[in-house]
Amino acid sequence: MTTSFSLRTLLRDDILEHLPELTDILVSCVNGGASVSFMLPFSPETATAFWLRMAQSVAAGERIVLAAADAQQRLVGTVQLITDQPENQPHRADVAKLLVHQNARRQGLANALMSRLEAIAREQGKSVLVLDTATGSGAETFMYSVVGKKPGKFHAMR
Repeated sequence: MTTSFSLRTLLRDDILEHLPELTDILVSCVNGGASVSFMLPFSPETATAFWLRMAQSVAAGERIVLAAADAQQRLVGTVQLITDQPENQPHRADVAKLLVHQNARRQGLANALMSRLEAIAREQGKSVLVLDTATGSGAETFMYSVVGKKPGKFHAMR
């Protein structure tokens, strides 16, 4: 089932404006078992501090944050493209924190976020994307069954 949603790139000020929603997404995902570099117990304060750091990173040009908004324009999902790479790897970027709020799953948001992220990566001249996930996790299954890419294998960007 696909519901109406929109995708957009978040700038520093957008992250600050939507801090409560972004915090809620991260708390929902981590407390729901997502393996995204945080440990339980996980607090909203920790999530807010994370997003404040991400706002600074976006302002510094180190990463791009994409967000999905529902029909009421409430943010319900995010993904990040880390473009700040070593000098000898201008062709590479890292995918980080693909997060969809537990209440907004199974609507195609993660797939749409990844498709848009890949398009932006191509526009930025990136030909290699790296996504780190836990073997046997829901993220690994998602990448293979929904996005169509087998984790741990090289996939040329089209």
